[in-house]
This record gives sequence, structure tokens and C-alpha cells, in this order.
Amino acid sequence: MIRKPLVRLLLIACVYAGVPCTSLADADSHRQAVEKLFKLTQMEQKVNESVDNVLLIQLQQSPQLEPHRQVLDDFLQKHIGWNSMKDEIAAMYMEAFTEAELNEMNAFYITPTGQRVISDVPQLVQRRNQLAMRRMQENIGELQKLVSPQSGQ
Repeated sequence: MIRKPLVRLLLIACVYAGVPCTSLADADSHRQAVEKLFKLTQMEQKVNESVDNVLLIQLQQSPQLEPHRQVLDDFLQKHIGWNSMKDEIAAMYMEAFTEAELNEMNAFYITPTGQRVISDVPQLVQRRNQLAMRRMQENIGELQKLVSPQSGQ
């Protein structure tokens, strides 16, 4: 079987490189913790929804691109879709968070409250943004006075 020689070769490479042999196992369990977080937080779905939103915004801004919708979608999926970015995003999370921290996050997100955070916070952010836009519209006159040529006199 090829597996045993391959494992033996990796262990020898670790020893010669000065890497503790446990780091291979640690990296694997660290990655598994990231993968679990991605599943619990519906990361794949959220990234792909973002790609869909980019496509829709692009088509709204440039309706003449509608006949090329599939080409645009394929392009976006190729460059910023989940499948194209998953490994790099995982590496970012592994760099930013220890395995223990990821396990703590997973312990929270697996709870009913954690799942509510995942489902409800995006709507709260949207409502906050709408509130901010409404307040800006209501008070735009104040800004116009502050930046008008007469205000500098």
C-alpha cells in the first residue's frame, strides 16, 4: 500500500525540516474546525449569495450586459465564488484564529442562540443601514449648509 510509505516520507520530511510531527495532525484538526465553522455559519451560501448580488447589481447598472448574464455569472463564480476562494478563506481563518478559538466559536454557533445570530444579524445590519440612510436623507440640508460657499464666510 502506498499510504504507509507516504506517511513515513512525510514524517521524515518533518524531522529534517525541524517541524514537529504533531503539526501535520494539528493542521488537519485546525482545518476541520474551520470547515465546521463554515458549515455552521453557512459561509458557502453567503459567499454565493454575495456573488449573485454582485451579478444583479452589475446587470442593473449596465442592462446592456443582460445577454451576457451567464458569461458574467461564470466569470464571477470562477474568480470570487465559493469554490474558487474556499481554500484561501480557510487559510485566512486558520491564520486569524487558533483551533481552540474556532472550537469556541463552533460551540456557540451550534446553539440555538448562535443559529439565531446567523439568521437574524444580517437583517439587523440591513435595518441599521436603512436607518442610517433615512437619517442622512432627513438631515442632508444641514450638510448642504455646512459645505455651501456662504458657510465659509
